[in-house]
Amino acid sequence: MKKFLVTVLILAVLGGSGYAVWRYMGPGKSESSDANNVVFVDAVSMIAGLEGGTGLNNRYNGVIEPQETWKVEQSQDQKIEEVYVQVGQTVKTGQKLFKYDTTEAQNSLAQAEIDLERTANDIENTKAQIEELKIAQSKAGADEQLNYTIEIQTAENTVKRTEYEQKSKKVEMEQLKKTINNSIVTSEIDGVVKTINTDSSSVDAYTGEPDPLITILATGDYRVKGTVNEQNIQSLMLGSRVIVHSRVNENQIWRGTLDSIDMEAASSNQTDMYASNQSGNTNSSTYPFYVVLDDDEGLMLGQHVYIEMDTGQMEAKSGLWLPSYYIVQEEGSTPYVWAANEKEKLEKRELTLGEHDEEMDQYEILDGLTSGDYITYPSQGLEEGMPITHNFDEATFGMDNSGDDLNLDDPDMVNEMYDDNFDDFLATGYDATMPDASMADAVPDDIIEGDLADEGKLLDDQFLNEGVPSDAGSGNVSIIGGFDGGL
Repeated sequence: MKKFLVTVLILAVLGGSGYAVWRYMGPGKSESSDANNVVFVDAVSMIAGLEGGTGLNNRYNGVIEPQETWKVEQSQDQKIEEVYVQVGQTVKTGQKLFKYDTTEAQNSLAQAEIDLERTANDIENTKAQIEELKIAQSKAGADEQLNYTIEIQTAENTVKRTEYEQKSKKVEMEQLKKTINNSIVTSEIDGVVKTINTDSSSVDAYTGEPDPLITILATGDYRVKGTVNEQNIQSLMLGSRVIVHSRVNENQIWRGTLDSIDMEAASSNQTDMYASNQSGNTNSSTYPFYVVLDDDEGLMLGQHVYIEMDTGQMEAKSGLWLPSYYIVQEEGSTPYVWAANEKEKLEKRELTLGEHDEEMDQYEILDGLTSGDYITYPSQGLEEGMPITHNFDEATFGMDNSGDDLNLDDPDMVNEMYDDNFDDFLATGYDATMPDASMADAVPDDIIEGDLADEGKLLDDQFLNEGVPSDAGSGNVSIIGGFDGGL
């Protein structure tokens, strides 16, 4: 019974997916031509966005971060003598962060001063030698003039070369003085120290670039950093209005504008996919995007949130409203939808339509359908009497979980997903079969056992690997879809 629930949870987390498609087969049934024609239906309440649902909008994972992040790179030819700050410390503009070791620079400067003095003496001595050669040349005979001329020109070239060395040495000394004078690095912004990395050999796992020595998060206004999978990136448009939802309180929202999409900072995810009796993996890329908030009151730095496009779904409208593309409207006929009947079969359900919201392209449903019904998109090949099966509830669909930080060892995170998304399966009596027994250890025992403690039962790895008693459920579940996204 609950094994099915845990199986769903494990696979959803491991896949990090935005959807999962399952086929239900009754007791004693096997896959057949009828099963292959099964029609997947969604809850009207989910499609219409009722009862706190997201509707058909994609949701993206996001995290609150400062408008500005300042990264201090360590000079590759300098060593750190002392760091003055700690992780988590609040700093002000101009506050000392760290100091470079200037011992080598000071020694080099002292040597450069000696070299500069030497070149000055060499220049003076060579110039004096030139004057002596010119006097001697004036007294020499005609047969010696050429030799004196060559010696004088050689000495003059030596002076020019030494003067060039002198200028180069002065530039070197200025650079050394600048290095010494700027050995103490100060903060350019007000903020909080996020990271300190004194290991100059560490590099970013994705870019291969050296990690910054210190990262400071600016205090002040926040923005939201979201992640989108490559399959969904085309649905994002710069300048679009967005709604940011708290993960703790669904009714707590903030509004903002999609400000930018960083196409240069793609990260690659490899995700497992399961389809019938086949398994494999696929690579996909995720991209960061950024939302500028109208107001960030009540948000915390590092807080995780959900992001969705603002299509007017938060505007309260009385009654039941359905997107027009679910409704078949043929000339001379009563409008209808393809709905599941009480026998779990597909049927044409005639509707009585009310007003039409042109902006949202939705129709008010006056009669023929309720929020508790299930319907499917009117694609070709649908026939009355075809078997149906239910997609998961709205919390499992429409989620682009790319880049989400999911941790199966965190009881709070797993329990939150478990409680929010899968409670409605508790009474179904399904007996699920784990597609890979090795995945049974993915969820810690204390999470599973704690969740069932109120029923006086314990579910451990033995249950996950061997299955629950036969009276716990009457059907089987096999996977026919995959998971889009990744951890």
